[in-house]
Amino acid sequence: MKVLRFVIKSGIFLFVSFIIVIMGLYTYAFLSPKLELRTAGQYHIYDNKDELLYQGSSTSSWVSLDDINYNLINAVISVEDKNFYNHHGFDYLRIAKAMYLNIKNKKITQGASTISQQYVKNIYLDFDSTWERKIEEAFLTLELEVHYSKDEILEGYLNTINYGQGNYGIANASRYYFNKEPIDLTLEESLILAGIPNSPGYFNPVADYDVSIKRAKMVGQSMVNNGYLKQEELDKLFKKEIPIYGKAHEENLDMLMYYQDAVLQELRNIKTIPDTLIQSGGLKIYTYLDVDAQEILEKNTLKYLENDELETASVVIDPKTGGVIALTGGANYAKSQYNRATQAVRQVGSTMKPFLYYGALEEGMTSASTFNSQYTTFSLSNGSVYSPKNYGSVYANKPITMAEAIAVSDNVYAVKTNMFLGPEKLVETAKRVGMKAELTAIPSLALGTGEISVLDLARGYNTFATGGYKEDIGLIRRVEDKEGNVLYEKDDKKDLVLNENYTYILNEMLTSSVNSQYMDYAYPTALVIASKLSRKYAIKTGTTDADFWTVGYNPDILMVSWVGYDDNRDIEAQYSGITKQIWADTVEEILKEKEASWYETPSNVVGVVLDAASGKPTNDTSKATLFYFVKGTENLVSDVETVFKEEQEE
Repeated sequence: MKVLRFVIKSGIFLFVSFIIVIMGLYTYAFLSPKLELRTAGQYHIYDNKDELLYQGSSTSSWVSLDDINYNLINAVISVEDKNFYNHHGFDYLRIAKAMYLNIKNKKITQGASTISQQYVKNIYLDFDSTWERKIEEAFLTLELEVHYSKDEILEGYLNTINYGQGNYGIANASRYYFNKEPIDLTLEESLILAGIPNSPGYFNPVADYDVSIKRAKMVGQSMVNNGYLKQEELDKLFKKEIPIYGKAHEENLDMLMYYQDAVLQELRNIKTIPDTLIQSGGLKIYTYLDVDAQEILEKNTLKYLENDELETASVVIDPKTGGVIALTGGANYAKSQYNRATQAVRQVGSTMKPFLYYGALEEGMTSASTFNSQYTTFSLSNGSVYSPKNYGSVYANKPITMAEAIAVSDNVYAVKTNMFLGPEKLVETAKRVGMKAELTAIPSLALGTGEISVLDLARGYNTFATGGYKEDIGLIRRVEDKEGNVLYEKDDKKDLVLNENYTYILNEMLTSSVNSQYMDYAYPTALVIASKLSRKYAIKTGTTDADFWTVGYNPDILMVSWVGYDDNRDIEAQYSGITKQIWADTVEEILKEKEASWYETPSNVVGVVLDAASGKPTNDTSKATLFYFVKGTENLVSDVETVFKEEQEE
């Protein structure tokens, strides 16, 4: 009996304490400043010509609740938050039910977020599932509920929710999918739209019409269950295919949203613009986006990407400004909003080698320095052994020059160079040119076993493209507030971090990838696209079991292109040419109206005609090509193998 009384008293105490805490929180929320909703998170994005590209809270207009079809409103309430008009921000019974089911199923199968919670999450918070973020969401939800009516909250929610295909807000979604204003939607169209926000990339009718209709019928059933619709009315729906308009931009750039997402990601990382200012809204974001270049990139990507499972990412940069003028983060934004250009890190294969060979030039090697290209097993200091292989296990079985090693991407030469210099040199060079990836100084790093993002790799290569000057690369030129005050402007400062002589020599060596005079025991790696190129480029390709890369540049353009599978499974050899073709077609079309340019030869650099493979003087014009040296080094002994062996023996 005493135990029962104790339990009852404890229960009453906890209940009263809970009520007091809740009342205190609501009082605190009421006394807090009123949240600004109409401008929360709003921004305007402009391209490189200062033409408006996108506006709003990722939406271009705001419509009142009176201008939205009642069927859509009822559908949203039914499927998202049936007790919306009866709770004060949190549906406690729904929370308890969700907790019970999740515990019972031993996994998260149900959520309990109300429309109010979703709204504050959409306009004020990121989507990290941390306790700090959840607590902040709870406080903002309380503030929202005490300062605004239910109709105002619902109106704001409908104007900011993600409807897929880059459409935020019911006005954009209605116009995009059905070419209608929200008030003119039919019941069927309302059900389709109400079903999208649960999974915008999956349930929208452009991504998969059949899936969206299946979801719409589930929404309709929820309306029946909540008394908004009769079962016989639902049964008569969707007997005929619903026309989908599905057009948002004049250019109809399917991948443009990857660029816009990257812009917002960069905006959040600008330390001089506090989160509170971003949340307050009205920002004008001026970018480097060249809509013509973006259209060219997308067209060529889709032209060569035939496999529906294969993913891709590319960035195009103007080396003169460090501005990203075009970007794709995937093959299909409707299918996946994951931005592989900025978020994914992959092994970069042989595209790592130019950073290695720049370091080698600094340490006294030359473009004609030779190592034996043969199957080699290296004994490492930790007692293990390492046996790198060339592509297809093809070896020259003779000395080859650095220039030829670059042209055919010889792996043994690269690892020998890395061991000769010490792997720390490659890591130091990568950091010096601006790459942010955490790289480990190991022998295999020369073959690109480090994981780097597309944008980060481009950052490193941009230092070569500028002739040795490191500069910030980015998508945003300038940010202004709604009054026109400049909050941020990209720093155009360029720091000379590389030796101009060695950078020029490296850039010249990278042209060997399309030089047929390097055809020897293997083919130059980009020879297949040589006939497409109207001007001079430095080019490097890269291959791993799961990735294909192409990087190329000259003073006017830098482009990095990647293809692979998201799950990192091995990629088929038949796709090895995709990035090369995308790269060649894109850079050539973007530059077609520009005069060809190349880097000016430094006064301290001299060109010497030598045999492409051996690096020795020759009379054979079919093998003769220009090698570049810092003056005074052109006659140095080129064999490095002997020195390397002596160091290994020591």
